[in-house]
Parts: sequence; structure tokens; C-alpha cells
Amino acid sequence: MARKTGRKANPEGRMPLKEHIRELRNRLIVCAVAVLAGAVGGWFLYDPVMAAVQQPMFEISAQQGRQAEINFGSVGSPFDLKIQISIFLGILISSPIWIYQVWAFITPGLKTKERRYTLGFMLAAVPLFLLGIYFGWLVLPEIVKVLTMFTPAGGSNIILATDYLTFVMRMLLSLGVAFLTPVVLVGINFAGLLSGRRIVKSWRIIVFVVCVVAAMAAPGPDAMSMFLLAGPLLFLFFVAVGVCLVNDKRRERRQAAREADIAKTAGRATPLEELGGSAES
Repeated sequence: MARKTGRKANPEGRMPLKEHIRELRNRLIVCAVAVLAGAVGGWFLYDPVMAAVQQPMFEISAQQGRQAEINFGSVGSPFDLKIQISIFLGILISSPIWIYQVWAFITPGLKTKERRYTLGFMLAAVPLFLLGIYFGWLVLPEIVKVLTMFTPAGGSNIILATDYLTFVMRMLLSLGVAFLTPVVLVGINFAGLLSGRRIVKSWRIIVFVVCVVAAMAAPGPDAMSMFLLAGPLLFLFFVAVGVCLVNDKRRERRQAAREADIAKTAGRATPLEELGGSAES
């Protein structure tokens, strides 16, 4: 008899810890290679991206009559900055690959029927991540203007290039991950690692964190700007919670049906007397 291999031999996708570590290592290698390949493309996009990132500083100088520029503090700083920006662009360019690798690392815990949601996860996760990045890019000029408004009269904003670009990259990635988080919650729920009810219990903390992030990234100092930014994030979060709760109910119904079948099968078990009689005959 041929030995069963793959998913048929291991329908629940179980594997020992050593296999998990090996799989994690392999997926991290794939992610690293993808990011490096994207960074090669990012190297050639550096000049137009750098010009666009500096545009808010130019506008401050033109509109407010105040010196605002970024400064390269050392001889090697321009080269270091180009490497950092290239890697950051590589992360964006390779996002479909590393997002899939994150999901693929979770899917061994899913059953065969549930693995069909991989396509749906990718169709939702990648656009949401890029949408978060784009949203951050749109509000970036206003955020820079608002934060530099506190410069006293007669002062100048001569900011180290590394500090300025670190601020920009952190903000964009934070919004990208914030938009991606609801899809990750759904993926973890489908893997059976986190129930919808457990997510609901922590909704106050989630709302608080979203509002804090929105307050820091809001394009204006007024409360309305914060709510306009927090609204889409909270909407995505509660949609994810709804999907998780529906999946919990579906999982519970399936478990109840399985237990009912087991009980019904046990109720139809052949009595020992009949087994003994058939043995004697």
C-alpha cells in the first residue's frame, strides 16, 4: 500500500515545534529576498520619492516665510538614507509576497475547506495595506505643517534628514499596518487561535488605541480631523469583529453537528448479546 503524504496524511496540518521553526525560517528567507528585490527597484525610485517627501518643507518655506529644510549631518548620511529609503520602498513593492507568507504560516492550522479563504485574504490584505500607506501619504503634508507650527517666531526648522525620513516611514508603516490589522484578526480567527468574543471583550482598548493613533496622525488640530481618520479604522475593525463572530457561530454549529453524529452513532451500537450470538453461530 502506498504511503499517504501531504495534507491527506495530516488533514489537520499538525507539525512539531521543530518543523514550525524550520517553516518560519524558510518564510522569513523568502520575505527577505522579496524585500531585497523590491529594494533594487526602490533604489531607482529614490530621487522622485525624496523630492515628494521634501515638498512639505518647501511649502512651509514658501507659505510661512520660515526656513524649513532637511540637513544631511555627515558625509555618509546621503548614502545611508538612500539605502533606508530603498529598503522601505522594497517593503512596499514586495508587500503581496510577505503578506502572503504571513498568511501561509497561519494556514497549516486551517482545514482543507478553510484554505480556500487564502485568495480572499490576499485580495483584502494587500489593497488595505497599500490604502493605509496612501492615506498616510495624503495627510503627511498637513501633519508636517501642523507639527512645525509650534516653532517660535524667528526660529528655523533645519531637521536632520535621518530624523525626518524616520518620522515619515514610521507614520506610513503605522497606518499601513493599522489598515491591515482587521484582516489579520480575521485570519487568526479562522485559524482558531482567537475567538470573536475575545476580540469583543477588548473593544474598549482597541477604540482607545485607534483614537490615539488618529489624534497623532490627524491632518488638522481639530477634533473633526481625528474622527475622520479614526472612522475608517474603527469601521474596518468592527467589520472584522462581525466576520469573526459569524465564523465562531459557524464553527460551533459544525462542532454541534459532529457531536450529534457521534452520539447517534454510539446509540446505534450493536448490543453485546447480539455480538455473542453471532460469534456462537
